[in-house]
Amino acid sequence: MEIILDINEVSCVRCGRCVAVCPSRIFTQSEPRGAVGTQHTANCIVCGHCVAACPTASVRHSAFPAGTVHPIERGTLPSPEQVMLLCKARRSNRAFVKEPVPREKLEQIVEAAHRAPTASNMQQVAFTVVTDPEKLRRITNLTLDIYDSVLRKLENPLLRPLLKRLLPQIYRYLPTFHRLLDEQAKGNDLVLRGAAAVLFIHTPPEVRFGKADANLAYENGSLMAESLGIAQFYTGFVCSAVEQDRKGKFDALLGLKGRKIQAGMALGVPAFRFSNYIDKKPLEATWL
Repeated sequence: MEIILDINEVSCVRCGRCVAVCPSRIFTQSEPRGAVGTQHTANCIVCGHCVAACPTASVRHSAFPAGTVHPIERGTLPSPEQVMLLCKARRSNRAFVKEPVPREKLEQIVEAAHRAPTASNMQQVAFTVVTDPEKLRRITNLTLDIYDSVLRKLENPLLRPLLKRLLPQIYRYLPTFHRLLDEQAKGNDLVLRGAAAVLFIHTPPEVRFGKADANLAYENGSLMAESLGIAQFYTGFVCSAVEQDRKGKFDALLGLKGRKIQAGMALGVPAFRFSNYIDKKPLEATWL
């Protein structure tokens, strides 16, 4: 896509904000309050920092036409104390009631996730929301089928001595795999826990920072879910099974050929909301 980018010299107040925020150093200003120019516009990563920073709408960018840029009302933002309380209140709640998550709330969660940053502003994160009960059941069954296959390999008397040397860390999960399978046989789903929806976050497999991008999106969505009163947890069992899915069965089930699932969020209407937040272990931070 060819980028058309210039400055409206009439309205520009020469504040230099666009120069300061551009990661690709496209904007030039030889001296404070001097004229602002552009260079090497082909290097633009279309992050929109310049347009968002300009106080007079003087940056004209072909990727951000009129109607796509909106003012921020700073006075309506939550306070630092409110943001911190939201972070403290967010928990992985696996206690759901049997009712669907309202569509409008799912849409808000996905929109919040979509708003997360991506490396180099590649924006190649996409989302698949599963609400069909049969598909949810098949996700759980497929996850457990893969774990059952893994268990058979790990417990094979011929392979075990070698695998235990090569993959010692995985053997600590054997009791967990057995518990998942045993509970499933009793009719208890410990994979999705009766979630009414699952949000899968995926990217093309070749995206270098795909997992980081997806998990940034996850946390945005997670905090939005908390604010909406929707319970959620990270689908670690499913994501681990996806990594072992050599036959692409998850891709076929979800229609994700050519995509890689990088993160997943199980969602449901909570049976209750937590009344308290708990201090974590002491904060470890080094200040240099």
